Amino acid sequence: MAEGEQKPHKAKPDRSEGFGERLLGLLLDRAHEMPPHLIAPLIAEEVAAIGGRDVSILLQDYEQLLLVPLPGRWLVAGEPEPVEGSPAGEAFLYRRTVEVPQDGGVRMYLPLLDGSDQVGVMIVTVDDVDDDDRRLLRRLAGLVADMIVTKNAYTDQFFDARRSAPMDVAAEMQWSLLPPLSMAVPQVEVAGILEPAYNVAGDSFDYALNEDVLHVAMIDAMGHGLTAATMATVAIGAYRHARRAGIELSEIYTFMDQAIDDQFGPDHFVTAQIMCLNIVTGQLQVVNAGHPAPLLIRDRAVVDRLESPTTLPVGFGGDQPQVSEWALQRGDQVLCFTDGLIEEHQAGEEQFGEEQLIEWTNRTLRDHTVARAVTRALSHTLKRERGDVTSDDATIFLIEWRGGKSDHLATLK
Repeated sequence: MAEGEQKPHKAKPDRSEGFGERLLGLLLDRAHEMPPHLIAPLIAEEVAAIGGRDVSILLQDYEQLLLVPLPGRWLVAGEPEPVEGSPAGEAFLYRRTVEVPQDGGVRMYLPLLDGSDQVGVMIVTVDDVDDDDRRLLRRLAGLVADMIVTKNAYTDQFFDARRSAPMDVAAEMQWSLLPPLSMAVPQVEVAGILEPAYNVAGDSFDYALNEDVLHVAMIDAMGHGLTAATMATVAIGAYRHARRAGIELSEIYTFMDQAIDDQFGPDHFVTAQIMCLNIVTGQLQVVNAGHPAPLLIRDRAVVDRLESPTTLPVGFGGDQPQVSEWALQRGDQVLCFTDGLIEEHQAGEEQFGEEQLIEWTNRTLRDHTVARAVTRALSHTLKRERGDVTSDDATIFLIEWRGGKSDHLATLK
């Protein structure tokens, strides 16, 4: 640059608020100190600002049968809507916006997603809708979901809305222990479901995605009621502690085993399936402690049982277990389940059995593709086929490996 010449002026990026940013920004700004019971009128007010009306917030019930309305000032609280066969259910299960034309407008059903976990559905009526409206409403629904999840930690309001039956103390403990029932990233998706939702005691599962490794544990504590729920709580707590300490898979078993033995003595046990999945390579490692072998699903059908050497259940002081390994193919699914699913039977009759489980899994996979929809449909179908009998907990957890990378999500475009 010649002497005396000035540097060219670099224009500042435009930081002025557009309509959508202002709307969402005001909602975010006001939500920080908003008491939980005022979230509903705040949402209704924001929707009205973009010409929407008749706002409803539906939350899934614990059985995943119904989407129940959240009561609140300025919200429309009608009847619960079935997850199966309703526009709200379609938006909920498949994580997509559903539009239903009606006289004088369009009824919009928007999934409320916390990350990729379905919280419920927001329903709004607008006079007409274009792509700008769709984008703004979709982002508003995402912010509403985050607000509900955040405020849920401070109140019983959302919990009470989701209950359609009394819940016993053991079930209260188990539900407070669980991670979100589903998670999806480009490389992997998981989904789980517990039955009976209001009386579950000994079954539980846990997972964590740390860098490129998905950690999963599925457990079944012996017995029923508070003792089983307490054992499950100790087992999951020990699993999380060991996992976060970064120890090897076989050593996690040893740590859990010692925790159960120390607290409950030699006459109590927990069966467990402990897994690690590299979500880049598809390498799956499994330690089986007296649990039913998972099923391998490929091309929408069960093709194998992932049999592995088993060690004694957690609490019985088994030897250091052998770690089994499998190489998954892209699109493979691994279905884990507890024995309550296959051992249920009427007095004097045969058990439901694994063959029936496989048969109904294959039928379900023909009708459903999304992991959350598969686990829900399969659990409810199996319960119906067992004569609605649930004398023991029956839990399903599904893992789908897709591979690939997700780096593009960290790039602003």
